[in-house]
Amino acid sequence: MKTASLWPKSRPGYNSVYRMKLSEIAKELGVGLENGGADPEIKGVAGIESAGPGELTFISNPKYAPLARTTKASAIIVSNDFPARPGDSPSKAALLRSQNPYLDFARALEMFYQPPRYAPGVHSTAVVDRSANIGADAHIGPYVVIGEDVEIGEGAVLLAHAVIYRGVKIGNNFFAHSHAIVREFCRIGNNVVLQNGVVVGGDGFGFAKDHDGHWHKIVQSGPTVIDDDVEIQANSCIDRASVGETRIGRGAKIDNLVQVGHGSTVGQDTLLCAQVGLAGSTDVGNKVILAGQVGAAGHCKIGDGAIATAQAGIRDVPPGAIVSGSPAIDNKLWRRCIVAYNRLPELVKLLRKK
Repeated sequence: MKTASLWPKSRPGYNSVYRMKLSEIAKELGVGLENGGADPEIKGVAGIESAGPGELTFISNPKYAPLARTTKASAIIVSNDFPARPGDSPSKAALLRSQNPYLDFARALEMFYQPPRYAPGVHSTAVVDRSANIGADAHIGPYVVIGEDVEIGEGAVLLAHAVIYRGVKIGNNFFAHSHAIVREFCRIGNNVVLQNGVVVGGDGFGFAKDHDGHWHKIVQSGPTVIDDDVEIQANSCIDRASVGETRIGRGAKIDNLVQVGHGSTVGQDTLLCAQVGLAGSTDVGNKVILAGQVGAAGHCKIGDGAIATAQAGIRDVPPGAIVSGSPAIDNKLWRRCIVAYNRLPELVKLLRKK
């Protein structure tokens, strides 16, 4: 069994051995360059507060714009209208002008760092059922368990202690970090990443009360289905359904410690941020953003493009709406309510005087 190796060994991360001219980076990103004739070598990327000479940084949030005056970075990726007039630049650093600074910074980061690549092979401690069908170039790490009648496409990487239950079907380029688990008969598409401790297809929380007040477990017979290009981050749980299926749509991204209840649907390119909880049979549309700790009541519908700000408690949300608070209301109304709430002590004093 070959051990995992970095790619390439001369470029293992933010290593000053690897450098690029700023003009080469600009060409690779397809962005404009304002450098006053200088063409410094760039050895890495960093946040604007910590970047130093020879490093590239970025500004996408206007509140960080003043740091352009003090950063020691050699170059900054900025928006096309930063500052309002090109001649007014507050920075001594070279500027790369981009339509999407955050995205282009992410692309620049890929030029200087690549995560480890894992050599094909099956570790001697892995347990792979004879009936499993695994595609070419798979890396099956220590103590991985793959059950009966499993199908996994080409280029899979399963790191230590990942477990794939019987009857699971998985597409190409699957990546399961340590302790990720996919339960029986679930289906996963291409280019899916499961971070550490993810559980796909665990039993939904379904119990029926009998005449004596005892809870009778409802069999969770429906699989979880994960479409292409989904990433699910650490310790999140996507429950299987009692009937039908639980589905995560193409391109959705699910943050750490998220709970998706049984029978729920999450649309394409939707973001579920940390500690979001969806009760059973929640229908979330496409391109929705649920910020941290949003809770959704079961059997509700959240329309395409809706946004719920942090800690909102939501039921049905129309398409394109922005809601806040618990229970959630229109964001603009919520902000006015917060202003009034902050004045309550003052108003109470006035009432007592009367």
